[in-house]
Amino acid sequence: MILVTGATGTVGREVVAQLLQAGQSVRAMTRNPAQAQIDRRVEVVTGDFSVPETLARAVEGTERVFSLTFGPQTGVQERDLARAAKAAGVHHIVKLSALGGDNETRNTIRKWHDEGEQAIRDTGIALTVLRPGAFMSNALHWRESIRAHGKVFSNYGDGKLPPVHPRDIAAVAVRALTADGHAGRVYPLTGPEALSVSEQVEILSAATGKRLEYVPVTDEAARAGFEQAGMPAFLIDALLPFAAFIRSGRAAEVVDTVEAVTGRPALTFRDWARENAAAFQ
Repeated sequence: MILVTGATGTVGREVVAQLLQAGQSVRAMTRNPAQAQIDRRVEVVTGDFSVPETLARAVEGTERVFSLTFGPQTGVQERDLARAAKAAGVHHIVKLSALGGDNETRNTIRKWHDEGEQAIRDTGIALTVLRPGAFMSNALHWRESIRAHGKVFSNYGDGKLPPVHPRDIAAVAVRALTADGHAGRVYPLTGPEALSVSEQVEILSAATGKRLEYVPVTDEAARAGFEQAGMPAFLIDALLPFAAFIRSGRAAEVVDTVEAVTGRPALTFRDWARENAAAFQ
């Protein structure tokens, strides 16, 4: 039995679906099972990282765990999960982490995940770490401005980064959860091509058939937009410094981990745009 936390999220749902395709027995942890809308073949259990006493039941009887949590409490939450998993006899955890810069420049989000990684290692459970860069699905945050104005506003300037398809993240996770040889590994994950926001907007324009415009904005304008959208202050403070890293050109490195682990090429942003064009109509 494999436990998937964050099972209703962008990556978690893909992990669940691909595990089922691989013939695995899956348990999904969610705060509200009644609203989860998860495949009936999946055992759904109530669990909440912020309520540690729910974690023991979630991991009971499982052998492997996909751990997905996020925020300033990541270290504490994954410590609690790993301790419960250790007591339940879990022998392998695959953790979704983040690239979050490079070895010299680790952003706040990466630091949260570093604490979570270490908390799991401290239990002695075998660990595989997935460190994806930006998700292609982050482009869905542009839906409202595209629908209302036909424009995308970003403080990334002309900087490039290689966004990764959530399905590829899940594919690597499923390989790590179901095959030998992945314990102790750290996998950086990117898409196959570094793209600027302007280039992503061009691809979305072709996929949707809509004339779209990229509008560069300052960090101050980006902060105002995040605040207007209701983004938590801690997340705004974590995201804004990363824009400077992208503008510097240091976020453009492409790695071939997806193909190396899964045996197939990583999906492109054009693939993602075609699949999700209707979301922008």
